Amino acid sequence: MSYDTFARYYDDLTQNIDYALLAAYYDELNVRFGGRRGILLDLACGTGSLSVLLAERGYDVIGTDASPEMLDIAFSKQHGGVQFLCQDMTELDMFGTIDTTVCALDSINHLESIDDVRTVFEKVALFSDNNALFIFDVNTPYKHEHILGDSTFVYETEDVFCVWENEYLGDGATDIQLDFFERAGDLWRRSSDGFTETAYPRETVEELLKGAGFELCAVYEYPTLNNPTETSEKLTFVAKIVESKNAEAAPLETGRQIL
Repeated sequence: MSYDTFARYYDDLTQNIDYALLAAYYDELNVRFGGRRGILLDLACGTGSLSVLLAERGYDVIGTDASPEMLDIAFSKQHGGVQFLCQDMTELDMFGTIDTTVCALDSINHLESIDDVRTVFEKVALFSDNNALFIFDVNTPYKHEHILGDSTFVYETEDVFCVWENEYLGDGATDIQLDFFERAGDLWRRSSDGFTETAYPRETVEELLKGAGFELCAVYEYPTLNNPTETSEKLTFVAKIVESKNAEAAPLETGRQIL
């Protein structure tokens, strides 16, 4: 998926996301479980809205995303001191260790396979400092089967009309097709993007975390501190590295922006 069209309209089409609430939520979880307001990795940062707000809360933020188009938008709004790196999650490569990693807005569900999820967890573990936290949210199989699956959503702004069509493929996988109609004078120009999201059972996610060297701290119903239920649509995981695999690495330098 190129995100070429999607990136241009992502912020307009996701105005329902309360980034201020999300930043406060991740900050609260980090503090609650003993995390430092130090170097924070915003994994799959998209257009950088969360990165900027976390930086304003005192973190030294590094945002990574695989999409240059998304990072172009992020760079245009970036807060002083935030650095943005163009990196695929599965190829994460830091120059030192991280105090806290967050991965928001079900980005883990976008990974193509369970092996990719395992790789990402192992990469985050590799670049985590001692007692570093990994906090992320994921859609649940319940949401994919009963809420997203085989549903169609329509979004409209002044400049674009978007039709979002889902097809539930089974085993937690949902195929998503986006058709954009962009205003071009008196005409409309059509373009399309598509991708697949996969939701894994909670037990599978916990096993992958443990296998990567994480200790599970908590699982909540997103975006609360409530225990999950069978009908929870999204879960928040909080995990900790007890002993860093990269403890001798030099601390990361912040303050540069790299696309």
